[in-house]
Amino acid sequence: MTAPAPTASAAAPTRSAREVFTAISGLVVAMFVAVISGTIVSTSMPVIIADLGGTQSQYTWVITASLLATAVSTPIWGKLADLVDRKILIQLALVLFTVGTVIAGFSTDTNMLIAVRVIQGLGVGGLMSLVMIAVALIISPRERGKYMGVVGGIMALGTIGGPLLGGVLTDAWGWRSNFFVGVPIAIVALILLQFTLHLPKPQRGTKVSIDYFGIALMAVGVSLLLIWVSMGGSQFEWDSTTSWALAVTSGVAIVAFVIVEFFVKEPIVPMTLFKNRTFTLSVVASIGVGVAMFATSVFLAQYFQLARGATPTESGLMTIPMIVGQMGASIIIGQLVSRFGKWKGWMVTGAVLIIAGVSLMSTIRYDTEFWLVAVFMVVLGMGLGMTMQNLTLIVQNDTPATQLGAASSNVNFFRTIAGTIGVTIMGSVLATQVADYLKGDLSTFQPTSQGEVDALQHLASGNVPAVSSLPDTIRAIVEGAYGHGIADVFLIAIPLAVLGLIAIAFLPNKKLSTKSAGDELREQAEESVIEVAEAEIGAAATGSITALRPASGEQPTTATGSVAVLERADAEDDSERTR
Repeated sequence: MTAPAPTASAAAPTRSAREVFTAISGLVVAMFVAVISGTIVSTSMPVIIADLGGTQSQYTWVITASLLATAVSTPIWGKLADLVDRKILIQLALVLFTVGTVIAGFSTDTNMLIAVRVIQGLGVGGLMSLVMIAVALIISPRERGKYMGVVGGIMALGTIGGPLLGGVLTDAWGWRSNFFVGVPIAIVALILLQFTLHLPKPQRGTKVSIDYFGIALMAVGVSLLLIWVSMGGSQFEWDSTTSWALAVTSGVAIVAFVIVEFFVKEPIVPMTLFKNRTFTLSVVASIGVGVAMFATSVFLAQYFQLARGATPTESGLMTIPMIVGQMGASIIIGQLVSRFGKWKGWMVTGAVLIIAGVSLMSTIRYDTEFWLVAVFMVVLGMGLGMTMQNLTLIVQNDTPATQLGAASSNVNFFRTIAGTIGVTIMGSVLATQVADYLKGDLSTFQPTSQGEVDALQHLASGNVPAVSSLPDTIRAIVEGAYGHGIADVFLIAIPLAVLGLIAIAFLPNKKLSTKSAGDELREQAEESVIEVAEAEIGAAATGSITALRPASGEQPTTATGSVAVLERADAEDDSERTR
């Protein structure tokens, strides 16, 4: 005897476009808050560091602290999404991000700013991974490009408007206002998430098990690795006791983390994911993409303000070509992927454009024509737009729904950690290169005024200069040093971009699924119900022989358990859809 198929009432309802946009509206606003709060300070960061008396090393660490917290927390958020209520996790990430952002606005020195950027980064790690997981639960891979194209347009508004708004606010009311402007939007996002977002809860029949030991080992290993890479050669010698202690401790912690992940019940980074060719190659490709993406966002603002003497507002305007290229490609290619179901050709093209973009950026100087720099930015932006979202898409398409959170977040994790390490190394290279160029160009310079003497003393301190306040004679030298130095750091990204192209070329060209992760989870739940029903029916049938001769006072056994189980499953499905 076989169990009946689930009734029509248990089938997943088809959502209209309006219902989908309503469901993801809170997610879009949450992402908008994260994007605009990050980009709004990109143009004012040189002003912030100069006002707080920070050095080039601290400039890099203000960026690195947030990226490090984002990198370490991303796989943790993703794994938690496979275990507990995803809606609560998204709201918690948004609250953490907002609190960190507000405190950053009250920073009194660079060290305080670096510390609160860690809190901000924890929230960003949650938002960046959880939003994509939530979207995957609602929309199928085949249809996702169509909706993400519109989402990309809204994100473009935040990305393009952020630097412009940040420049205007900095010039008008000071850099602190950059951190407060997103608070009302964050409140709106929390309200929308509460009333519009309805996600299926993880199907877990056992107690939630969190890999605390793995979290600690990963945090220690990754953090010490970043400290070693960023401070080596400046704060301590590479061949010093401090350097060896950091390197060995980091290596031991990372190796121990990998070993632990093989044995714990719910690993933060399930090693079984690496058996999946799509996941492994996407991780490799994410390394090249991450370095190019983070390097561009960090060093472009420095280039325009320190090498070209632009104000924060002008710097924001100058980055528009980069953002237009990236978001334009993301929207258009997302629509094409959704319409035709073809993705690999676009990703290979994007990887080629990334190589071309970082190669072109390595040729810029302080006096390079702006229209030429704009062309370079458009090329690089288009490459990033064609690859970034699609890497996550194809991993989600080729991963079981029960591991969706871990797989999605770990692609973001490796992209972020590669970008963080890349930016740290590039920042160290930039500081060294700028110092060398300044030393060479100023070796024969003879100051003729007190202003020039003061400027030289400030440069000797290692602090990031306020270029607009420098005497013209020294300003030209400083701009030339930063222009050449920033171009040099893009050379580091070229071999990594080539590695990304190779990985993308070998990705399996699998067809995009027409089922969302939520549909898959629902089907798995229905299959489990049927298996339980068949087991109960089988048990009842076996017991029917003894039921022919019931003992005195006993009633014959009947096979009603399957009906009750199916009815209970249907009732639970109906209840879930009406929430």
